[in-house]
Amino acid sequence: MLTASLSRVDLNLLVALNVLLEERSVTRAAKRLFITQPAMSKTLQRLRDLFDDPLLVKNGRELMPTIRALELQARLPELLGHIAEFVEVQNFRPESSTGVIHLVSPEFIAVQVVPKLTCQLAREAPNVSIAVSSGLEGYKELLAKGEIDFVLEVEKPLSDDFVVTRLGGFAPAVWMRKGHPLAKKQLTLENILEYPFIQYFLLLSDTVSPLTESRFDKTLAIKGLKRHKIMVTDQLMTALEALHSTDCLMLATMDDLKQEGDYYEIIRKPYPEDLLSEPYIPAALVQHRRTLKSPLHSWFREKLFQVVRTVQDEQASLR
Repeated sequence: MLTASLSRVDLNLLVALNVLLEERSVTRAAKRLFITQPAMSKTLQRLRDLFDDPLLVKNGRELMPTIRALELQARLPELLGHIAEFVEVQNFRPESSTGVIHLVSPEFIAVQVVPKLTCQLAREAPNVSIAVSSGLEGYKELLAKGEIDFVLEVEKPLSDDFVVTRLGGFAPAVWMRKGHPLAKKQLTLENILEYPFIQYFLLLSDTVSPLTESRFDKTLAIKGLKRHKIMVTDQLMTALEALHSTDCLMLATMDDLKQEGDYYEIIRKPYPEDLLSEPYIPAALVQHRRTLKSPLHSWFREKLFQVVRTVQDEQASLR
């Protein structure tokens, strides 16, 4: 019923009616709306047909509103104001905004970025919350449905439905305990493959399995080599506890999780020189195109970029 009623209404007619009732003159109303007097007269007739009421009737040289017209005039300004507010782009005010931003991020990125980001939200947008998860299967579909808003992930090609913004890169490293036999040696492919590996799922993956190949595994396969994975996990503390108490190796990055690494007395060493590998793992922020014009999402994205730049500057100063 509502759709059927509204389908007959040209909203421009309501604007014209408001001006006609204010001016009570076809000539003056036409001048205000920058149209001709005949066009204004046709508009008045359309309004009379729409409301089944004469609306304005002659009284000498003046037009006088009918009872129905006076009823409409009392309600039109508020109605048109609501419509204008509905269609106009609103100025975003973070201090009075509400909502929840769902962010998916690998733990090693989240632990560096999210605490600083939370401080920003608390100061500037106290009624906006952030929900963070380590990984979700099928995140592209969830982004499209609006169930999550942003994903921090290794950069990869995606369809035009998604916007991928590079955030820089992470230098890969081999992690081991402080007293490891390789701790004071230069790493080579030959000597690191003598030891079992803990595969911590540093980046997002649908399945935690020894069969899931990382970039490192694919690089080894090209050389006809393979590593032994003694444990696979997406639990960081579990991985670090095992690394601390065994001669296992683990692949992570040079800069992340400094406090955790210090606590577990972890040594980070660059990849072996004879391992042809990308010098950096490229990270990116992924969002669906449907959120590009959202003031809240645009504001949050800019804050996230600012925090990432701060973290990168801090890491650069410590090298």
